[in-house]
Amino acid sequence: MQQVNSGIAYLVWCLCFFGVCGGQRFYTGNFASGVIYLATFGLFGFGQLIDLALIPGMVERRNLYLRGLYGGGNSNNVNQVTVNIGEIPQAQELQELQKLQAPKSSDASPMQKLLKAAKEHGGQLSIAQAAMSTKLEPEELKNLLEEAQKLGYAEMTNDSNTGAIRYKFDI
Repeated sequence: MQQVNSGIAYLVWCLCFFGVCGGQRFYTGNFASGVIYLATFGLFGFGQLIDLALIPGMVERRNLYLRGLYGGGNSNNVNQVTVNIGEIPQAQELQELQKLQAPKSSDASPMQKLLKAAKEHGGQLSIAQAAMSTKLEPEELKNLLEEAQKLGYAEMTNDSNTGAIRYKFDI
């Protein structure tokens, strides 16, 4: 799984000395603000300077998003399969490789379980449905749902008929 790196983000930040501002924002997945920085020379230089302190947080949020998106956790737990250049696997071998690389449902992170449940329920979950799918304690579930909102995976709404809280996922 590809991760973004703070060192590279700082190197891309240095492009501002050549008149290209906002590269660090593009690199960390903040495309809208990257365009704004590009058009305004990094918010007239002030935004670029502020980003020196914000880059570690932007990198962390991007990596958290990528781990949730691609089901990564700890890279130590990933089954790695290498293929020598001279050994091109046949179709059956490819299927076996894919089975080895596919995450097991028991290994799925709580965020993955939550997203899967949302997909199964048409993109909308009640708190009870989220609790049943993730098997988390209430405080942990609350933190997970807040994280889903921060990452842009979900938004909290109310049911139009009952007024109950619903989490609408962009799936």
